[in-house]
Amino acid sequence: MRLLFLGDMVGRAGRTAVYEQLPGLRSDLNLDFVIVNGENAAGGFGITEEMFRATLDAGADVVTTGNHVWNQREALEFAPREERFLRPVNFPKGTPGRGSGVYMAKNGARVMVSNIMGRLFMQPDLDDPFQAAETELEACPLGVQADAVVIDFHAEATSEKLCFAHFVDGRASLVVGTHTHQPTADHQILTGGTGFMSDSGMCGDYDSSIGMVWDEPLNRFLSKVPKGRFEAAAGPATICGLGIEISDRTGLAEKIAPLRLGPRLEETVPAFWK
Repeated sequence: MRLLFLGDMVGRAGRTAVYEQLPGLRSDLNLDFVIVNGENAAGGFGITEEMFRATLDAGADVVTTGNHVWNQREALEFAPREERFLRPVNFPKGTPGRGSGVYMAKNGARVMVSNIMGRLFMQPDLDDPFQAAETELEACPLGVQADAVVIDFHAEATSEKLCFAHFVDGRASLVVGTHTHQPTADHQILTGGTGFMSDSGMCGDYDSSIGMVWDEPLNRFLSKVPKGRFEAAAGPATICGLGIEISDRTGLAEKIAPLRLGPRLEETVPAFWK
């Protein structure tokens, strides 16, 4: 199975790049399943229902989020009725929406997707992500009720991301980090067969401070006094993500490589898809 994960869409630039390029990628690369993190789509903070639906129309099968999931208050209204919209599963019981789901891929495979948020240096401080993962994997084990398991681990610290990946190694097809908006170079397949990357990067303007116009973040570092609001950078965007081939027999990773398309960063498409 061929699966593509795209990192956090940031603002108009990021979502426009995804909307324009994802349909062609889905067709040209013969993708079976696509996941997009959409938590920063609306000006860098949250996502609207219209943007969520446009992301699905562009070719995403599931949209994941993270700590900014509720920044657009309408998300509280549409999350409960949209099965393909995920918020972190380790929010307290009673939080609107869902954190995991099982979806059908183009090739007929059952794909369990879980959105889990880390706790180190993160706000809000949610329930234990390790126990949350254990609960989800027990309810839908790989090879029994799911042919593939993908976890979007939305977290700040690479140490927490790595430990989490080792915790589920052999029980998930892929653990991919989101949140920091900077693509890492540590994509690998762990000993037990789980694909891993600390951060998939963002889909946004990289002439920025993690997707925001850089002058106000720089001002706050220099002066500690806010002068204005953060605004999403509006220049040409690069889409960043991760491609993975998953064994139809074991549900574990066979090949993994980053995808980057756009200005500033070196462009790359997984060689096994060319």
